[in-house]
Amino acid sequence: MLFYTWQETLAMLIAAILLDLVIGDPRRPVHPVIRIGGLIRRLEARLYPLPLAEENGPGHHGLPASSSAPMPQAVLRRRGVLLTLVTLAVSFLIMLALLAVSRWVHPWLGYAVNTWFISTTIAIKGLKDAALQVYRPLTEGNLPEARRYTGYIVGRDTAGLEEPELTRAAVETVAENTVDAVVSPLFYALLGGAPLAMLYRAANTLDSMVGYRNERYAYFGWASARLDDGLNWLPARLTGLLLIAAAALSPGLSGRRAFRSMMAFAHKHPSPNSGIPESAAAGAMGIELGGRNVYGGTVSERARMGWPLRPLQAGDIQTTVGLLYKASLGLGGIMLCVLILFGSS
Repeated sequence: MLFYTWQETLAMLIAAILLDLVIGDPRRPVHPVIRIGGLIRRLEARLYPLPLAEENGPGHHGLPASSSAPMPQAVLRRRGVLLTLVTLAVSFLIMLALLAVSRWVHPWLGYAVNTWFISTTIAIKGLKDAALQVYRPLTEGNLPEARRYTGYIVGRDTAGLEEPELTRAAVETVAENTVDAVVSPLFYALLGGAPLAMLYRAANTLDSMVGYRNERYAYFGWASARLDDGLNWLPARLTGLLLIAAAALSPGLSGRRAFRSMMAFAHKHPSPNSGIPESAAAGAMGIELGGRNVYGGTVSERARMGWPLRPLQAGDIQTTVGLLYKASLGLGGIMLCVLILFGSS
């Protein structure tokens, strides 16, 4: 717990959660994750100067894109490892230096800086806002607007999608990102404050930008994808437990069915982590996730998760956001209880 006692760290994590819930993400130009993304783009241009794959191409769990990779595979892997190491080192060391200087100026400034930067690594309010941007036009029957906003949060083709598929896309995104944008950054902030939380966000951003299994990134993005899988392994399983508890405490949802669904379907997902929150959410609501997606005009069939006890409907987006909030507040509540019960020892 870098620089701080565990009691101070827990207090700052709770404050960071509240800060994110109230204020949300800072504006784009000053958001640390946006700056990390810019660093990755610049490094990629130096290490792998080829035309980029389409911006909305498939992720590393999708199908191959059409770009070519003339460099030898071993060279691409080494350069991908270098990209990963440099990005992580820069993100961690800059954050470490900022925190050290702020603590040197005044201890309370150090608390404020650490808390604020931790809050920028989580996105509870941001996830809710993005999901509701899809939900609102769906309830108004405005499918073109719903498709447009869905396209902002998923890599699949959204043209022609109807309400059930748009709902599925939003539900899957919120469930999966409960790991990436809430539990994982808080987990690493608990271990190492803002510097380690920012290192995690750098790894996650690398995965979202170069961790694809297509022709361009299959080898160059290999290290980034594997690192992200490893860092999310334990937090994903903690998230599954939080979602099961949240479902058990939610009228109309089933914690038991969420657990059974997670045990039955999570391992069928191409990702070792994403299937856990998605299958838990599907089971909790009695819906089916996964199935047919289209990336760049190419059809991809993914394992289906959950039991379709009823059709998908727009309200499932709100329900998933509710699970996100209950899981996040539950995690914060656990921290608060530990702080109250054991903080003076």
